[in-house]
Amino acid sequence: MKILIAIDSFKGSVSSQEAANAIEQGIKNVNSSISVIKKPIGDGGEGTTQALVDATNGQMISLSVNNPLFKPVIAEYGISGDSKCAFIEMATASGLPLININERNPLNTSTYGTGELIIDAVNRGVSEIIIGLGGSATNDAGIGMLSALGYSFFDKNGNEIDKFDCNGANLINIYKIDDSNVSDNIKKLKFRVACDVDNPFYGENGAAYIYGPQKGGTPEIIKLLDEGMKHFSKIIKEFNSKDISLIPGTGAAGGLGGAFLAFFNSELKSGIQLVIEYTKLEDIIKNVDVVITGEGRIDFQTVMGKAPIGIAKLAKKYNKTTIGICGAIGENITPVNVAGIDAIFSIQSKPLSLEKAIMKDNTVYNLKLVSEQIFRLINSIKNKMSN
Repeated sequence: MKILIAIDSFKGSVSSQEAANAIEQGIKNVNSSISVIKKPIGDGGEGTTQALVDATNGQMISLSVNNPLFKPVIAEYGISGDSKCAFIEMATASGLPLININERNPLNTSTYGTGELIIDAVNRGVSEIIIGLGGSATNDAGIGMLSALGYSFFDKNGNEIDKFDCNGANLINIYKIDDSNVSDNIKKLKFRVACDVDNPFYGENGAAYIYGPQKGGTPEIIKLLDEGMKHFSKIIKEFNSKDISLIPGTGAAGGLGGAFLAFFNSELKSGIQLVIEYTKLEDIIKNVDVVITGEGRIDFQTVMGKAPIGIAKLAKKYNKTTIGICGAIGENITPVNVAGIDAIFSIQSKPLSLEKAIMKDNTVYNLKLVSEQIFRLINSIKNKMSN
């Protein structure tokens, strides 16, 4: 029997690799001859970088960059084992958790730090970047990042907007874009953008109106931001003839998705689909008997583009049995079963506080225990059917 373990991290508890290791041990406790393949995964958010680094025998890089309010923060990104591709989660430099609640205001925040991560990766020789857009604190349409990469922005009087002012508030003031200081290495970069939302650049379903409130935006702030996004999209069209205003996904991360499409060789794709492609999971799934996937919680939201469903749909394509393992099972999971996960198991064996339930030692122990019990059942059925 050949098993693929392609499980997401249990956020705040264990990484994708740690979860896979624990499940493998539970399986081997039942039958050491079972062949196990482990492929860490993520859906573009937290844990995706580590999963791709692990999958490609790469390395993590740490450096000091500017957070959304230009205060220093240590951020990490990954580089593949062949040094050709970087893996970046923009939230490590420009994420909402990096600023205090009372400082959150999307008029003031900037993606400049994300640009600094990209520069560092380019200086190390990468030609491609996979970047996840979830969890941003920003609504600057990417001009902070672009300014870090060498783009310049000018107001109607011809004055250059300072890098510290490349934020949501100044989108409305941009009347000219200049790329003469952008290096050829930056211009040649290929970006594969993990984007699991379909919001347009501006409008009632755009970046500001849908995501601005969680970033500290009041109704007045959101109106200003949306006007700025609409204005900036016109300036982009004047600059390079690209109309990104209504393209689904351009509103991701406060318009950062739009910036990638407008200024670079980029494609917006589902996070889990990018991981599946990069790790060649489809070729592996074709040749296994059982697929194990999961994440910290499986519920009705799991079908909305999350990693386990991406894995399950691919397994279903090849008629493979798919088992879901999670920390907690939510309500209304029938759509999850219909989408491809044949059976779902929680690792919790007794009532525990959330604080204790997510302790790493408890999670590892429970993953081993549940996996062992699942495969005791599978082994028993297999043996009886062969007699």
